[in-house]
Amino acid sequence: MEHNNDNTPLECHCNMTGLKPIMMDLPYPPIQVKEPNRNYVNLLSVDYCGSVSELSAITQYVNNENRLICQKCSIARTLLGIAMAEMMHLNMLGELMHLLGGPIDYIARQPGKRPAMWSPSYLTLSEQAPQMLRDNIESEKAAINQYRMHMNVIKDENINAVLARIIKDEEYHIMILQALLKEY
Repeated sequence: MEHNNDNTPLECHCNMTGLKPIMMDLPYPPIQVKEPNRNYVNLLSVDYCGSVSELSAITQYVNNENRLICQKCSIARTLLGIAMAEMMHLNMLGELMHLLGGPIDYIARQPGKRPAMWSPSYLTLSEQAPQMLRDNIESEKAAINQYRMHMNVIKDENINAVLARIIKDEEYHIMILQALLKEY
């Protein structure tokens, strides 16, 4: 255990008790698909674990929270709450991929590209809170754009309803992150 100069232990007093996912107060559509479709699995695999993905978002938010927990408790709590919502998105995408008949293996399968296993190199890990917030805003915007592109290709209204609902959470996250950034 680390200690201060006077030999007292270093402590962090940020309490995460009662923390809940930060998301829109709207229901999610049922997780269902018309029929198995490997092409849709491949698209969703990119949202699941590609460079712009729920797995990347979760990991980046948790890393940011870990860096800020002892200095900026309220921001750390918010980032962890957003990460919890992203975990729910990851879970929904995994369920859709399973119903579509595909693997759930942390490999993004983009058309015309070699399959790629998720990597922490996808993350932007800034040291300062304002830059973390800016990076997270850009990541949320990129996710929204990617979801919209995938919705244009996917011809299953069940899947698109889930993606549209996830987009609402991502837009809400941008609003919250922008408000936090204004505090600096």
